[in-house]
Amino acid sequence: MNFIRTTELDSNYDNLEKMSITELLTNMNNEDKTVPDAVAKAIPQIEALTEQVISKLKNGGRLFYLGAGTSGRLGVVDASECPPTFGVSHDLVVGLIAGGDTAIRKAVEFAEDSTQQGWNDLLENKITSKDIVIGIAASGTTPYVIHALKECNKNNITTGCITCNNESPLSETALFPITIVVGPEFVTGSSRMKAGTAQKLVLNMISTSTMIQLGKVKGNKMVDMQLSNNKLVARGEKMLASELKISLKEAQELLKKYGNVRNAIKNYTTH
Repeated sequence: MNFIRTTELDSNYDNLEKMSITELLTNMNNEDKTVPDAVAKAIPQIEALTEQVISKLKNGGRLFYLGAGTSGRLGVVDASECPPTFGVSHDLVVGLIAGGDTAIRKAVEFAEDSTQQGWNDLLENKITSKDIVIGIAASGTTPYVIHALKECNKNNITTGCITCNNESPLSETALFPITIVVGPEFVTGSSRMKAGTAQKLVLNMISTSTMIQLGKVKGNKMVDMQLSNNKLVARGEKMLASELKISLKEAQELLKKYGNVRNAIKNYTTH
């Protein structure tokens, strides 16, 4: 195994403290521009894992994200956005982070170093072979994630991962690995930057593609979104007015009657 810690390579820049604000922002932006190209190279890997996710969820399974630090937080964010965006239940996509919910806001020391807690967290959520687990770790070396995936493999639970280091222990463990090699960070080792951006892009791709394949989007509209605030209610009304070629007032009445965009479209009859 030729494991290279690309997330720990020395930055392409030095003497950052001597740069002007313009130089700092421009150079960071230049580095960020390289991330989508790195993601594009991994689309075959992303597709393979996404196919597995879709298959599992179509057959009554759940998707679990498992990570620590920034990676764990990104998984929690993506999972938490699925119910309001696509109208799915909160237990369909689950984000787990080393150190528990406290770690979402505040770092929990050494939580990521546990070789048992990741699997324990999955067991607490009654993980079964119907489910799929995606481990997220920029370094690909996080014990909390690696050992949980090893236990999943032993128990016939499909595993994937998102990492930014070539041939890392995590990518060697996951059955469906995704490796996005973003190269050195602007600040050496600060994987919340390019690596975090890459992970966020991939999570967007997996969850959005999955929800589209599950029928949660019509045309290009979020017809199952939860109408949890005035902005989303107004968006729903505009969707209905456009889709059904009716007035905004009629759309408002329909949405009020049927509760969401999909039901309103389904039950609409012309007069």
